[in-house]
Amino acid sequence: MKNSLLLTSALALGLASTTANAEPQAEVLHWWTSGGEAAAVKVLMEDFTANGGTWTDMPVAGGGGDAAMTALRARVLSGNAPTAVQLVGPSIQEWFEEGALANINDLAQEEDWDNLLPQPIQYHLKCDGNYCAAPVNIHRVDWIWGNSNILNDAGIEPPKTWAEFNAAAEKLQGMGILPLAHGGQAWQDATLFEAVVVGLGGPEFYKRALVDLDMDALKSDQMVEVFDQMRTLRGYVDDNFSGRDWNLATAMVINGEAAFQIMGDWAKGEFIAAGKEPGKDFTCSSPSNGAYLYNVDSFAFFNVDGEDRQAGQKLLASLTMGKNFQKVFNLNKGSIPARMDVSMDEFDSCGVQSKQDLGAAIEHNALLPSFAHGMAMRGAQAGAVTDVVTAHFNSDMSSEEAVAQLAQAVAASQ
Repeated sequence: MKNSLLLTSALALGLASTTANAEPQAEVLHWWTSGGEAAAVKVLMEDFTANGGTWTDMPVAGGGGDAAMTALRARVLSGNAPTAVQLVGPSIQEWFEEGALANINDLAQEEDWDNLLPQPIQYHLKCDGNYCAAPVNIHRVDWIWGNSNILNDAGIEPPKTWAEFNAAAEKLQGMGILPLAHGGQAWQDATLFEAVVVGLGGPEFYKRALVDLDMDALKSDQMVEVFDQMRTLRGYVDDNFSGRDWNLATAMVINGEAAFQIMGDWAKGEFIAAGKEPGKDFTCSSPSNGAYLYNVDSFAFFNVDGEDRQAGQKLLASLTMGKNFQKVFNLNKGSIPARMDVSMDEFDSCGVQSKQDLGAAIEHNALLPSFAHGMAMRGAQAGAVTDVVTAHFNSDMSSEEAVAQLAQAVAASQ
């Protein structure tokens, strides 16, 4: 396997010509710490080492990445930035505006990234027109995962609308089965919320509300319906959900303790790591009616001193965009390759469906950045929305009051 992970000789020679006296070094900060995620990042570590590099791993636990960002800021402020950091969405541009990111555009041009990546994805990876980050994947966020045995025994098809989900949940509750495994953390509440926004309101409403932050959309009757659905979902979770990590909620579905989880496709990595097969042991469906909420994990490259660390950045960027890594990493992670030319022959049915839905969403202008996972808006605005969503989910706040607070919070954050 190690030989299959080596760079092509031409690429290796090209990198060697610029880093002849430097052994590539990479100190990599990330929050891939669950079972499926850890297996995925190990692929890149082995790939990097096989090509002569030395990898120093800096995992920081926490599915939303908040703890990792706290650690990153401390490192940057101390003048000792990591070589590469897992970043998403507008946070990449925010670090660039602080003067912290390096330019890897020469490598991106040599390897023709513009023709390998979907146009909407490129936007997140460029700083002032130049690549400053390399994507590892495309995650679909708006998935409903189901336990096949529970659904088959109950005679329930995987739901594709919120009306279907509610009907299934009511039936399951009547049978004494917990409908929804959920972790009571703010980012998980936000993940539910954005799936409801696009599923009930459609792509245009989602763009207006959670990308453009249009006040008419935020104050609309449609948004009241969204919070009504969130209140309904709150009634489908167990009493012990508060503080539960996302992968523990996934384990509830894997173990038959709950029927469904609404979570991005990193959850599929947990099913796969547990030896489960899509279509046989678990189901995947989306309530978004043709839309596709995406999150892209990327490595952003920080300004560092030393030829060895700069060589490490070039090697890491090249390997990250390599066809083999994009395939093997995403087979482990549950996501799909960011490169559009990677064969899906080895991917499972959920992965193939994700790639097909991605293409359709691009064609119909329904490829949408996830707000809950840092792709749609900057930190202050996303935090304002999330605070209202989680306050509503964890109280008896009315939908009308939530809408009023949402508009006020967004206005104050801008």
